[in-house]
Amino acid sequence: MNTEPLYPVIRLRRGKDDAVRRFHPWIFSGAIENGPEGLQAGDTVTVTDYEGEILGTGFCEPDSIAVKMLSFENRKIDEWFFLEKITKAFELRKAMGLVGNPHTNGYRLIHSEGDGLAGLIIDVYNHTAVVQAQTEGMILHLKEIVRALKLTPELGLQAIYNKSAEAMQRMGKDDVIEDGYLFGSKTDEYVLENDSKFLVDWENGQKTGFFLDQRDNRELVRQMASGKKVLNAFGYTGGFTITALRGGAKSVVTVDTSKKALMTAEANIELNGFSKEENPCIADDMKDYINKVQDGEFDLMILDPPAFAKRHHDRHRGLQGYRFINAEAIKKISKGGLLFTFSCSQAVDKATFQGIVTAAAIEAGRNVRILHQLSQPADHPINIFHPEGAYLKGLVLFVE
Repeated sequence: MNTEPLYPVIRLRRGKDDAVRRFHPWIFSGAIENGPEGLQAGDTVTVTDYEGEILGTGFCEPDSIAVKMLSFENRKIDEWFFLEKITKAFELRKAMGLVGNPHTNGYRLIHSEGDGLAGLIIDVYNHTAVVQAQTEGMILHLKEIVRALKLTPELGLQAIYNKSAEAMQRMGKDDVIEDGYLFGSKTDEYVLENDSKFLVDWENGQKTGFFLDQRDNRELVRQMASGKKVLNAFGYTGGFTITALRGGAKSVVTVDTSKKALMTAEANIELNGFSKEENPCIADDMKDYINKVQDGEFDLMILDPPAFAKRHHDRHRGLQGYRFINAEAIKKISKGGLLFTFSCSQAVDKATFQGIVTAAAIEAGRNVRILHQLSQPADHPINIFHPEGAYLKGLVLFVE
């Protein structure tokens, strides 16, 4: 075992090492005693306690989370490190039945802290891996990540696409990297999810192109949609729309602000053998559209908005947004209707989300029961030492 630090040392303040010793992967700036001058965002660092005992290795970051830990050992961060992590993640997905599945060929291979690679997302769409580096440290190691992916032959990759520019732009770093293919070129026409077909535009779409985290919840919609008139709010490219139709829904209306996303939703409707005329896609702000909905017009509603509260300082305004949209949906849904409602805001925990939906039900003045409490699927694992990874929260409500 290495006893000498492999990288520049960041020393923690006395008594500020407890979280790291409990394997929490984030170190905040207030916990740091000192470090070498000239450290840049993305630099690899060795973290020690106040007395100099090595606690692990991570990437230096400029924001309030000053270091994101990659290993709780004195470990070299190279392609062999990434190969080890990717291999373990791949074996887990294989055990889940997601590898070589004839019914589903899209899954998340690397889920940031959940797979021990804080700041890295890798989604697999059939033979293409889409890589989203969310920290500059991961940007600097893209070559090693690509080599590790190519050294995992069972993945069967024909292309690797870098989709990191959006994440960098959100951090105010517009010129760090451009998106593009790191290996191969686009070949796949569509992706299968429980036998539904989806066109995925990882080059221009949101995130990596599709919201794989709703797979299990879409399947639940399919099981409950028979004979119902459905509203898919914030519908993006029609994920819930297709599963509702495949479950026997009478009709589905898809609403989103993005006309481009709705064009893909219409293409997905037709790809799966349904009529886009009978299942209209409407470009509108959901807060405006919900006011036009007639009482009892829909038997099943899906509210899957973007994160209303992306950070803690947005939290109050975000909670008001969740309350408004849920209250209006509960008021308008038919008697005996089903409401699938979600929050993907990391700043809003499960208890808070359920509390705001309860407040919405009180405001709507209707009796509501919880049938299911929903979360993210198993290929979006939550590191038990990092509860912040439980970002997706959902409820299925029965409205009398």
